[in-house]
Amino acid sequence: MVVVDHAKEDSLKFIQDTYHAILANHLDFKTFSAKIDVDYIDADDKKYNVNAFLRMYKDSIIWIDIHAFLGIEALKALITKDSVKILDKQNKLYTARSIGYLQEVSQLPVDLPILQDLLLGNAVFLDSNIVFYSKYENSVSLLSIGKVFKNLVTLNEDKQLQRIKLDDVNELRNRTGDLTYDDYENKAGVNFPKTRKITFAEKKKLDVRLEFKQYNFNDDLTFPFSIPKNYKRN
Repeated sequence: MVVVDHAKEDSLKFIQDTYHAILANHLDFKTFSAKIDVDYIDADDKKYNVNAFLRMYKDSIIWIDIHAFLGIEALKALITKDSVKILDKQNKLYTARSIGYLQEVSQLPVDLPILQDLLLGNAVFLDSNIVFYSKYENSVSLLSIGKVFKNLVTLNEDKQLQRIKLDDVNELRNRTGDLTYDDYENKAGVNFPKTRKITFAEKKKLDVRLEFKQYNFNDDLTFPFSIPKNYKRN
């Protein structure tokens, strides 16, 4: 006689259904553009408030134009699969590095697709190795363990991302991350979280709050980036 553990079967089905719901809600795009209010505190506890104009082409380009106080253009960046190029408008400096520069600066395993997902509001560092789940009245959480992070993902009652909490698998590194997603808006059939808070910490901490004032999917976009002759190379 074979005894079937229905409780275990139900749990596995619940985990699979929830995991696939996360995948199903993954925002896809060809191009994406946005105007974003950005508040952030850097590793030295300095506070900044800037406006960022973002343009992306899927798996190809991230273009960012940052304006500081009184709309003064402060920085422009062009990120591709292979390179990071930055124009520091305040100091007239041009920086060109490999894509590995993102990891050097952030101390995170970030590449172009992960950064695009982060900016778009998709789940990041999610792994199919689910080891735990919990259900609450208006939310559900899954804990996955990947190569780099333990990832506790919490979804709201509509199965939309609400929070991602990251803890380093490598206890010697002790990196942590906390990402929250809020103020969802359904625009042209796309559920988009207009407000995000992103915190990463290891030896130092970085806090970023993003508020999307405007955004559009799949428009025809250009990515202008020219280096003035009077700029010094960094």
